Amino acid sequence: MRRVLQFGLPVALAILAVGFYQATYVAPTEATMGNIQRIFYYHVPSNIMGLLFPYVNLVASIVFLATRRSNPMRAQAADAVALASAEVTLVFVSIGLVTGMLWAKPVWGIWWTWDARLTSVLVLWLIYVSYLLLRRFTAGGQTQTLAAVLSIFAAVDVPIVYMSIRWWRTQHPAPVFFGGPGTGIDPHMMPAFLWNIAGWLAWGLMLVMLRYNLERKRQQVEQESALRSLEAGQEVAR
Repeated sequence: MRRVLQFGLPVALAILAVGFYQATYVAPTEATMGNIQRIFYYHVPSNIMGLLFPYVNLVASIVFLATRRSNPMRAQAADAVALASAEVTLVFVSIGLVTGMLWAKPVWGIWWTWDARLTSVLVLWLIYVSYLLLRRFTAGGQTQTLAAVLSIFAAVDVPIVYMSIRWWRTQHPAPVFFGGPGTGIDPHMMPAFLWNIAGWLAWGLMLVMLRYNLERKRQQVEQESALRSLEAGQEVAR
């Protein structure tokens, strides 16, 4: 964990600092929206991370389900990755929702509208809130299994979020990338966009590793406590 903070934190902060400088001082001002468009450099990368880490959560959950009986040690490690990636996903999806509303108010005149993109993102957010509430407040041997099942529902929602503005007519802007002829951004805006993607990815990976290490230590403490309780019970039985 110390190495994560010593190396991961400075790297992530340095990349984010470059991204902030590029977004604020280097990228040109958008002709129609003005400076409010600069939220794009945080809104889009955070949403990309919010759609990426659910699949880290899904893969780790599948490994947990597949190995929870045959290889408990591997299953517990996978479960720690699943929990860490779920927490990071919720952070990124929350940032995406908040920055989207900050953009929507001056541009649309309202904070929120129930169109397909916003609603599907809110569903993803609610799934991960449910996931973490289940992990936090439910006791019992099936908690991790139920949480793994929830991760499957989240993974199903991710392509719906991505394709929503292609499948349905929404108030949300049309696809900026891969949307057909005429889509994309000014090439002078691309460095700010790419630096912020790299920065948020580095930040997300650092948080996952940090939370993974903390969760593994918690698991170890819990296992040692259970072992001591078992040994104490055996002593009393004698």
